Amino acid sequence: MNAQPPNPSPDLDSTHAAAPGARSPQGFGSYRLIQKIGEGGMGDVWLAEQTTPVRRQVALKVIKAGMDTAQVVARFEAERQALALMDHPAIAKVYDGGSTPEGRPYFVMEYVKGEPITTYCDRQRLTTQARLELFVQVCEGVQHAHQKGIIHRDLKPSNVLVMIQDDHPVPKIIDFGVAKATAQHLTERTFFTEIGVMIGTPEYMSPEQAEMGALDIDTRTDVYALGVMLYELLTGALPFDRKELRQIGLAEIQRTIREKEPPRPSTRVTQLGPASAQAATNRHTEPRRLASDLRGDLDWVTMKALEKDRTRRYQTASALAGDVRHHLSHEPVSAGPPSVVYRAGKFVRRHRFGVAAAATLVVLLLAFGVTMAVQAQRIAQERDRANREAERAKREAEAAGQVSDFLVGLFKVSDPGQARGNSLTAREILDRGAAKIERDLKDQPLVQARLMNTMGRVYDSVGLYDQALPLQESALATRRKLLGEAHLEVASSLIDVGSVLWHRGEYDRARPFLEQGLALRERLLGPEAPLVADSLHNLGNLLWSRGDYDEGQRVLERALAIRERNNPGSVDVAATLNSLGAIAYRRGNFTEAGRLWERTLAIREKALGPDHPFVAQTLNNLAIVHTFTNDPAGARPLLERAIGIQQKVLGPKHPDLASGFMNLGDVLLALGDDTAARPYYERAVAILEEASPGNPERARFLDRLGLLTLKQGDAAAARRLYERSLALRETALGPGNHEVADSLAGLANCARHEGRAAEAVTLYGRVLALSRRPEGGYYPGTPEALDGYATVLRATGQKARAAEMETLVAQLRKQRP
Repeated sequence: MNAQPPNPSPDLDSTHAAAPGARSPQGFGSYRLIQKIGEGGMGDVWLAEQTTPVRRQVALKVIKAGMDTAQVVARFEAERQALALMDHPAIAKVYDGGSTPEGRPYFVMEYVKGEPITTYCDRQRLTTQARLELFVQVCEGVQHAHQKGIIHRDLKPSNVLVMIQDDHPVPKIIDFGVAKATAQHLTERTFFTEIGVMIGTPEYMSPEQAEMGALDIDTRTDVYALGVMLYELLTGALPFDRKELRQIGLAEIQRTIREKEPPRPSTRVTQLGPASAQAATNRHTEPRRLASDLRGDLDWVTMKALEKDRTRRYQTASALAGDVRHHLSHEPVSAGPPSVVYRAGKFVRRHRFGVAAAATLVVLLLAFGVTMAVQAQRIAQERDRANREAERAKREAEAAGQVSDFLVGLFKVSDPGQARGNSLTAREILDRGAAKIERDLKDQPLVQARLMNTMGRVYDSVGLYDQALPLQESALATRRKLLGEAHLEVASSLIDVGSVLWHRGEYDRARPFLEQGLALRERLLGPEAPLVADSLHNLGNLLWSRGDYDEGQRVLERALAIRERNNPGSVDVAATLNSLGAIAYRRGNFTEAGRLWERTLAIREKALGPDHPFVAQTLNNLAIVHTFTNDPAGARPLLERAIGIQQKVLGPKHPDLASGFMNLGDVLLALGDDTAARPYYERAVAILEEASPGNPERARFLDRLGLLTLKQGDAAAARRLYERSLALRETALGPGNHEVADSLAGLANCARHEGRAAEAVTLYGRVLALSRRPEGGYYPGTPEALDGYATVLRATGQKARAAEMETLVAQLRKQRP
């Protein structure tokens, strides 16, 4: 019979796999029963060994004890006789039959070691074409049964098993237990189908079968079931949802089958939602392509097999198989519309080379007749294009002249005659330039937008974010108004606005600008363009800055792949490696962070020279690795070199310098020189507070200063610093972000040192809750944040809880990379 695994979608009245331990105590005749492999409504199916006249494994079906009523015996013998009449590769063969010593009828048939056709196709991820080729074989088997006068009446995937013969999949139709003879009596015994008893499986049942009357059933009932099976093979879903169908009453099931029209297969795929992706994957395609492949022939063929009125259905299984073959051969299907265009399209697909040759000849003949007209039109077009190019070049020259005049006028302010003895700083020149753009270029809005965008980038690069933002927002508005939404300059402005907002610490406002800019560049340039990699890099930086390490890493890795394909030794590659190193550092994987930053430093020193700010940034990062791997002495020279570069190139108030000062303070603290560390922490906080007061990154600087202040014995001052840190993080990141735990841990330590044990326990509890990852485990830094928790728990008499916390902290430190 079969050796299928339990059907994941159980059918009514079907054969189910028995428990592996269900064994027969004996055999009979030349058959030794090995193990029960299935159970149906009237009989058990056993895997048996036939010993004579040949030795082989067979499936032996025997009527159940207590089920040997006259009607059941008649139906059982009918199944045996039905199978005996048939001889087809797609139908399980009958070898023998008889009665057990107890008088229970049995028959012996081919043991089909296979699985349901839908399960096999999904597991093998067969294409739609391969599924159709298997389905045709099933139709041929059903047609053979019909020619013998047998209707199966319960065709479904669990009754069509696929086995491998000679390295090829072969479908086998099994379980003719509810078969009906149309042309002859199958047994001497009399049996009848009771009116009002539903025979078969509702999901695959034809409308006439759902009526539960025996007189109106013919071979077209099996054609309907084949249509349902074809629908499932094509879409991965049933015409009517199994769960919904089983939850309604019998009368509603009948009404649904008789009256409700299912959606076309192509429509059903689009209605599956997320499940459509898996259905497409199982067919080696993607959802949109799958729906397109089903639209047309396969929609028509399937829906004709599922016609409610059987007179409009395929009249035979072979007719259904024939239309499927026509589709596979690119021939017209009988279910399709008989339009000239449709049939012509099929003819072209069947005879591509002949049609191509004929078309070529026709084109050559026509070409000669139209050449002179085309040439005349082309000459006119070239003339018009040349005129347009000349006009455009004139406009570009005028715009370039305006930009040149603007820049000359901007830098005249440094001329002694113009400055009148006053020296001007770069900041003052920028401010005057911004005002000049606003005042002098009102009649050239696109030129004004371009210069505003450039000036905004300059302000951003020197850490003047409040001055940069209105310039970038104005440039974006002008470009959107004059160029429309789908323009590369609009994409650049979106990204520039998002970048300034990111630098200001406004992460939630920044994200949609960066995502819109990325999407627009992908649409206009394609997914592998260098500008797309730039956008991915910016978005990835924003994501890890707000604590989304997993998503940020995926986005940055995509940016890195594009950049390495385009220019493997570029500073852009180094920038993305630097950001990936930051994610590894934030996760506590200092070894990986050091490896990535060493690669970054090698590229930057070679491409930019030893005194570039980006080199200083990388030296700063590598120094952090030394600090956190207990080598503060190794970190100190790296930081001193980095700070020297930054002060020389960026000036004393640039935000990048703040990180260098803070990290040097960490090194001095680790070396035991608390007094020397303090001014570096204070300078770092002051620089970032002036450049970007709302940036949550400043909270880390406040935490460091708070830690040192608490260590020096001023718990009240330390608490004020941690309260500022907490407010920053909760505003920028939200109160549920895991980085908030760092601020709370500092406040808990202050409460513990001030003797407020109950408050400390409450704060440490919040730290523990925020430190848990949603997917399990804990964020890096948790052991340090909870160091004082066990101490205060013991001090308040909670010894068992204290022991739990000590164990957790020890385990987390041991698990570090």
